[in-house]
Amino acid sequence: MPGPPIYVVCDRRYASHQFREHLWNHGSRPMIPPGKNDPEVACPKWAYRHRHMVENLWARPQEWLAVATRHEKIATSFFSVILIAATADYIRI
Repeated sequence: MPGPPIYVVCDRRYASHQFREHLWNHGSRPMIPPGKNDPEVACPKWAYRHRHMVENLWARPQEWLAVATRHEKIATSFFSVILIAATADYIRI
């Protein structure tokens, strides 16, 4: 079984001291920017920028209902639907 993730990148909605402590106690480093009224905490800007890229990566396939709800129950069928969605998205660009 793999260990805890090294970094946990979240949105400002999860910016609480208690949640950050929970992540630290489980061996992960929180990458959560402070809330608007919270004191400054260490959150590298590069990590937060990459969060945006990952969200965009999954936003496109979720437009395909079969990918978003995973109607395909067999792994090979699901992978095929992902490939079709990615190919159609690539051709559309």
